[in-house]
Amino acid sequence: MKKKIICLMMVCMLICLPGCQFMDQALGLSTSYDSHYKKNEEQIKEVAISGRWQSKGSDVAIISKEQAKSSDYKDVKEALLVNNTTNEVIVSQKVFDRAYPASITKIMTALLTLEHCDLQKTVTIKHDITFDDAAAIAIPLKKGDKITIEALLNALIVMSANDAAVALGEEIAGSEKAFVKMMNERAKQLGATNTHFENPNGLHLGSHYTTAYDLYLIFKELTKHNEFFDIAGKSSSTIEYTGSKGEVKRYDMSTTNQYIAGEYNLPHQVYMIGGKTGTTTQAGSCLILLTKNENGEEFISVVLKGENKPALYQTMTDVLSKEN
Repeated sequence: MKKKIICLMMVCMLICLPGCQFMDQALGLSTSYDSHYKKNEEQIKEVAISGRWQSKGSDVAIISKEQAKSSDYKDVKEALLVNNTTNEVIVSQKVFDRAYPASITKIMTALLTLEHCDLQKTVTIKHDITFDDAAAIAIPLKKGDKITIEALLNALIVMSANDAAVALGEEIAGSEKAFVKMMNERAKQLGATNTHFENPNGLHLGSHYTTAYDLYLIFKELTKHNEFFDIAGKSSSTIEYTGSKGEVKRYDMSTTNQYIAGEYNLPHQVYMIGGKTGTTTQAGSCLILLTKNENGEEFISVVLKGENKPALYQTMTDVLSKEN
């Protein structure tokens, strides 16, 4: 009798383990990115979708492996459209395939900034922030500059300033390396288990990758923060900050979102809320958006690795046309 009672108590303790810990162990899921990809990738996707996510079905869109086999959009690698009001999946092309996010990475940097920072706080830049790639977009920020978190966030979102991403990461975590660790931990918390970040800005590294579905999960969390979209919906922005010698510096910037810039038109009765672009040679042309239709329903759309900007925006327009 005692043995039976002890066995029952142990079973109860296992069932009561917090979060998905018990489910993960039962399904053989790993939280280590390295060990994750040593296993059969397709099998892990299938187990994660069919088991782990059932409890989150009311909170996020669930996509089966079969749904993700679509290849309707030939000029891009991945395409996704989800009704964020109903969690209905409308477009799903290769959304679990690994891809480079480029500057869409900055949605995670923005999310952590909004979760951890007072936007009115002024920070002092500790060192000149420079990059090996001369084409990397920067304000640029110099040692001793004093700038608010809000100004850095504007630079991060509107003009996609890579040095703003580094400055925010260092302010939040103390170092860029520590901030990247936070990024990866937050990704796992949100279920983005096919994502691994190596920097806060998306400048290309082979081990810095994600999927369209993971970006959807991160962006969905970001939609809880209106401050992001107050900035992301702007066609331009001007920031002012103070240099190391007390001089006032002013920087005018224009949006990288070509819908907002007026270079491309949204489909009839589809309305822009905001989003983030990303472009590198390896990632191609990428875009993630929050839009709404004529009924006020909100949609998250992701297009990754467009062959070029025209291909990206033409494909995104085709995807967004399915909102109504």
